[in-house]
Amino acid sequence: MEFERVQDISSSSLRTEAIPLEFIRSEKEQPAITTFRGPTPAIPVVDLSDPDEETVARAVVKASEEWGIFQVVNHGIPAELIKRLQEVGRTFFELPSSEKESVAKPVDAKDIEGYGTKLQKEVEGKKAWVDHLFHRIWPPSCVNYSFWPNNPPEYREVNEEYALHVKKLSETLLGILSEGLGLRREALREGLGGDLAEYMMKINYYPPCPRPDLALGVPAHTDLSGITLLVPNEVPGLQVFKDDHWFDAEYIPSAVIVHIGDQILRLSNGRYKNVLHRTTVDKDRTRMSWPVFLEPHREMVVGPLPELISDGNPPKYKPFAFKDYSYRKLNKLPLD
Repeated sequence: MEFERVQDISSSSLRTEAIPLEFIRSEKEQPAITTFRGPTPAIPVVDLSDPDEETVARAVVKASEEWGIFQVVNHGIPAELIKRLQEVGRTFFELPSSEKESVAKPVDAKDIEGYGTKLQKEVEGKKAWVDHLFHRIWPPSCVNYSFWPNNPPEYREVNEEYALHVKKLSETLLGILSEGLGLRREALREGLGGDLAEYMMKINYYPPCPRPDLALGVPAHTDLSGITLLVPNEVPGLQVFKDDHWFDAEYIPSAVIVHIGDQILRLSNGRYKNVLHRTTVDKDRTRMSWPVFLEPHREMVVGPLPELISDGNPPKYKPFAFKDYSYRKLNKLPLD
């Protein structure tokens, strides 16, 4: 084991009603101090079943330009499948530690796949109140089943079915975003690597925390991915930074939350925003979320699409191979 899991720390902390010092955030991060308490602007919601395709496209593009995040409803992923995805994920995290550790990320691994706790370097040495499981779900050539739980037995079947649906939804959204830039429908998909782009499933498990006013499930960040499609459970916690404030995101049952990530920001030369977000935790309930990150393959070089560059619109971002970009960002190294 790389170090103690937050799920175990939670059990002991709930008895003492205190949390270890390394989980207590500075005042500029503590949710009790920094969460906006006034009227909250609603994150845009887009109904993909609207027969007026132009209305749908305008809403997706506007939300991506102004927010970098939106929720989609009537998106084509069956509500029953989302429920099953959440059931098998929750069952895995409720297993005894020894079973979870059987798919743990190896200590010396360069990749992030597997069950784990620490993901990235934090400047102040603080820790996030979360355990996680990462594994790729598409394309089949990059799937490593040794990081997929064997228990519950239906875990694999459910995730393979979900992968097909989430791939279809992501390609629909990328097509809309490409056309919003005045480009061919395939432009952003190709910019992320086309058929070689990878879909990474992550399950976040945020156990109850006796001091949710002081801790964070995940600190403020933007996603490394091109685009992220996330389904949460019913326990609130996602917060979005907009207009210099942290706002709570509304929970909409069966909706998929869409984050614009760093690679779409870079491909669009800054036209689409990468959303800054974080996660708070709950005193009594376990929050969980299932983001799928659509990412370029390791060697894929991503920078502003050439079709968008002109004398009046010079490139704002330096091209990087995705493996180098990821390494630099996770280790807090410069990206210019």
